[in-house]
Amino acid sequence: MTNISSTVWIDISIPIKDKMIAWPGNSEAEVRRDMEIARGDTANLTHLDISAHTGTHMDAPLHFIDDGKDISRIPLSAVVGETRVIEIPDVDVIEVADLEKHNIKKDERVLFKTKNSNANWDEEPFNEDFVYLSTEAAEYLANLEVQTIGIDYLSISGFQKNEVRVHKAILEAGIWVIEGLNLMGINPGKYELVCLPLKILNGDGAPARAIIRPIV
Repeated sequence: MTNISSTVWIDISIPIKDKMIAWPGNSEAEVRRDMEIARGDTANLTHLDISAHTGTHMDAPLHFIDDGKDISRIPLSAVVGETRVIEIPDVDVIEVADLEKHNIKKDERVLFKTKNSNANWDEEPFNEDFVYLSTEAAEYLANLEVQTIGIDYLSISGFQKNEVRVHKAILEAGIWVIEGLNLMGINPGKYELVCLPLKILNGDGAPARAIIRPIV
């Protein structure tokens, strides 16, 4: 039987804010007040203009597969339940050999903590040299039939390197993807995960709030 070691949930998502870090070419986030009590309005009312892939977010198969499932069709079992934070600290690219050490199993939910988490990356300019999955590592995870993967930067694939091949290998295998996680200060190990993307009909992705708590 699984035992929860703490009732304290840890938020591993980054906040959405005006002009926050974004993937190059994506719309810049705009967060503004359409109404404000301080200006004499009856209420505060915030307007959001953001990409579906802003901040901590999830990719649906539709993101790279034209007839793939949209984000509204995500099974809750993919994003609620036991997960494992796997730390791969000293690499520029996650390769198959880095994954083989961790005995990853079919249907696991795994979150990869890399040196991306050495700093508050969401407070910095976009870093083209973030850590990502190699094509071979993506194919390895697809063959394992894991359920969900997450990573601590805005993409599981490299910047202008293997974006289509990595995403297609993962998404065609039915694996759900969480990107833009904040894993600074999170120890490797088993956790309970809740990560709920916005339910956007025909959405190829959606911002999400991700939280975890340790399991013993």
